[in-house]
Amino acid sequence: MNKYSELLSLVTDLKDDFEKFYDKGNGAAGTRIRKGLQDIAAFAKATRVEVQEIKNNK
Repeated sequence: MNKYSELLSLVTDLKDDFEKFYDKGNGAAGTRIRKGLQDIAAFAKATRVEVQEIKNNK
């Protein structure tokens, strides 16, 4: 479940920036959101490859 915890951490770390951007109009928070989402996408891609490799080796 370490991968799940990692993903959950990536998502929850963005909570404050989402509130700042959407509720308060903070533009810098939008930049941090975009970077965070890019990190999540990279994590998802790497995890997807890892899951496929584990699946193929069983």
